[in-house]
Amino acid sequence: MTAHEVKPSMGVGQAEAALVEHYPRLVRLAYLVLPVAVARHRRVLAAHAVVQRALPRGKSTEEEGPALPSPRESPRESSRESLREGDPGYAWLRERVLRTALDAGRPSRFRGLPRPPRLLPQVVGLRLFPRSGESDELALEARLLAVTPAARAAYALRRLDGLGDAAIRRLLVEAGQSERGARAALKAADALPETAALADPCALQAGPTDLLRRRQYARTALFGGAALALAAGTLAFLPEGWGPDGAAAPPYAANEAAEAALDPKGLRRIAEDAWLTSARVDFSVWPARGPGLDDTGLLRRALAVWARPGDGVAVSTTPGTQTGPAPGPAQLLYAGEVGGSSVVLLHDGLRLVRYAEPTGAGDGGAVLDFARVDGADLVGASAAVLSRDDGNTRYLTAPWVSGAASSDLLDTTGATSEIEVSEDGVTGPVRTPAGGDQTRCAAYPVLEVTAQGAERPYLMADLGELTPALLTQGAPGRETATASDPATRTRWARIACHLPALGSGGVRAVNAWEFAAQQLPDAAGTGEWVCTRGETWRGTGNRALAQFLPPVTAPGEPGVVTAASEDTTACGRRDPRVLSGVLWRSPAESWYLVAAGNEEITAIEAGGEVTGRVEGRTAALPAEEGAVAELTGELADGGEVRMLG
Repeated sequence: MTAHEVKPSMGVGQAEAALVEHYPRLVRLAYLVLPVAVARHRRVLAAHAVVQRALPRGKSTEEEGPALPSPRESPRESSRESLREGDPGYAWLRERVLRTALDAGRPSRFRGLPRPPRLLPQVVGLRLFPRSGESDELALEARLLAVTPAARAAYALRRLDGLGDAAIRRLLVEAGQSERGARAALKAADALPETAALADPCALQAGPTDLLRRRQYARTALFGGAALALAAGTLAFLPEGWGPDGAAAPPYAANEAAEAALDPKGLRRIAEDAWLTSARVDFSVWPARGPGLDDTGLLRRALAVWARPGDGVAVSTTPGTQTGPAPGPAQLLYAGEVGGSSVVLLHDGLRLVRYAEPTGAGDGGAVLDFARVDGADLVGASAAVLSRDDGNTRYLTAPWVSGAASSDLLDTTGATSEIEVSEDGVTGPVRTPAGGDQTRCAAYPVLEVTAQGAERPYLMADLGELTPALLTQGAPGRETATASDPATRTRWARIACHLPALGSGGVRAVNAWEFAAQQLPDAAGTGEWVCTRGETWRGTGNRALAQFLPPVTAPGEPGVVTAASEDTTACGRRDPRVLSGVLWRSPAESWYLVAAGNEEITAIEAGGEVTGRVEGRTAALPAEEGAVAELTGELADGGEVRMLG
């Protein structure tokens, strides 16, 4: 036969012999190819199931579909390919194992991992997993997580059978992969290390599942069955709406610490005057306030949803904040109705957690917000957001806050409007950009807080997070809370509309620092350079904006953002150096590259489409409209500073 290759047929006995001889190799192949997102215990059992089910059910392999073609590799292929040439039973089983394992990872064909044959001995209460490997094996496991099942198959066929690329590609195609997919798999396998040890799913460790409660589960199994039958019989008669746990997902296994955290009676409630004698003045000494402190149903729902939010719960979290349940009883800060919602505000020492549900509703609409607040001080712990609706924000203020007002940052006069604060510390509605449309910047209201122990009132801006950000001014390391003097308010009026660009990262404070001022060409006046830096609660993810403020043509005219950077030390205490530039058109219609750096910069050099070198920390070089340039700042010690952004 010249047009087609002969496909061998073999009996069940021949396939069984190949399975026995090469069982560990086949199990390892299946283990490496099966989806890696599942637990190792389940993947180990599935690998053994795949191999054991690869045997033909009839008298020969012909009853199970076509076999692999007879081998015809070049003698230059690895010597281990002789295994397949001399044992067609192994080659046939390998194709079966490979096809089944790849099918398990295809979303369009996924029907669940193969389960172990039911007639195998069952081990109750144990989990099986390969023995822990060395660091190179663990690193390889992490690398395998990032590639496709086909790539893992190519890698395994190279390592286990020593197959060449042509044989691997043909195997993958016959196992259901496309030619393009097979080539992509080989390319991805090239990037995986060849020296790392492979996990051995036949050399296993066994570990217990839950020794402490196994006896308890046995005792309660009978009662649980009866209760389940009763619940099934009465389910149709239960009313719709929230159950005792509200919008929470089904409960998990019993745990003493978790149960204590779910008990409303276990919530910690701080006395009203505890902050007066405490060594710490932060969220940990806020008293429990609000008309819902005795609403056990509301508190229970809040704790249950925190522990296990259901699919219908809208969960938000600031970066770097864990969303898991409390390790023990949390501190209750507030419970009650605010702006049409029933709100519970909790603190666990590291996070603020806000739960809200529509007041009077029977189900739906639950919200859960998380934010880190560790390291807070008297000023940073001055207020927390209770609700936002219709462009209004309501805050819960600290017990040491004696007054609150609203102030528009775009108003250079610093005029304020007093805000009513209830006995529970809840402010009246404050119009803020975060509560409404941020696309327009006709006004930028912020919260002006007066607190006992603070030298002067300070401003806090709502950037759309659970805590407002403190506004400060000054050089890094010498920042002070923003005051209401005319010069400060004039500068904030020009940069306020860019504040939203610093939000959504868990911002703790925003500092505005005028790092340079320069005389502009063509007698245009003085331009200011400001670096606006947002510091986060977690310490990373800080953002910095460089802004150029040319002479104003209208009051409150916004400045121009010339550079933006995230995860940077620029403009901060660790590295206050900053350099930025922008193309600017003078009143005489001439274009210039204007640039400035902080006081440590002694010269500025431009390259690219604008070239030149200027001594000092400001520069203005003639340029063409649309020109692109790179700036370098020189330091007195010979070092260099690159432009921000």
